[in-house]
Amino acid sequence: MVKITFVEFDGRETLVDARPGLSLMKNAVAANVPGILAECGGNCACGTCRIYFDAEWSKLMPAPRESETEMLDYWNEEGDGVRLSCQVPVVDAMDGMVLRLPEEQS
Repeated sequence: MVKITFVEFDGRETLVDARPGLSLMKNAVAANVPGILAECGGNCACGTCRIYFDAEWSKLMPAPRESETEMLDYWNEEGDGVRLSCQVPVVDAMDGMVLRLPEEQS
């Protein structure tokens, strides 16, 4: 398992034993991470699974597809370090990753 820490806006942390191959969002939902709503179930259609990550992890992130970029634009999320967790598969090299969550997802 890959250990990933999700940090809520208020600083509370949830450590997840994530399964490689599944998306960050599916792992977070399975672990009941507060702050990952995932209203569309991972279809890149709602933007309620946004995450923020430090630059050191950017090399592990696949390039976003146009649909993800459009959804992030809708939420006024710009720049590096923000993704939809439903679009990022977990890989072994993510062990120790820390992800921050926005104040709200709705």
